[in-house]
Amino acid sequence: MKTAGVYIIQSTKNGYYYIGSTDNIERRLAQHNKGLVRATRNLRPLEIKCFIRCSNPTEAKQSEYRLKNYKRKDILEKVITDKIFPWNYKGV
Repeated sequence: MKTAGVYIIQSTKNGYYYIGSTDNIERRLAQHNKGLVRATRNLRPLEIKCFIRCSNPTEAKQSEYRLKNYKRKDILEKVITDKIFPWNYKGV
């Protein structure tokens, strides 16, 4: 699938989350699970928890960095559940 977006994957080994951006989620997840990504090499196996589409790769990269700055598991779990970024959430 050639769609830009932000993904959240989770280690089935220890439950850690990893946030990234891509324009091809299937290829990127395969790279993570083959050990080709240094940051997740020791977290394998990994499964996709959420993919949020963005309008272009630049927006995806900016949203990835913005989401990484939240640094809270409860916020990530809400993003996974609701499939929207925290800054777009209007349910407060």
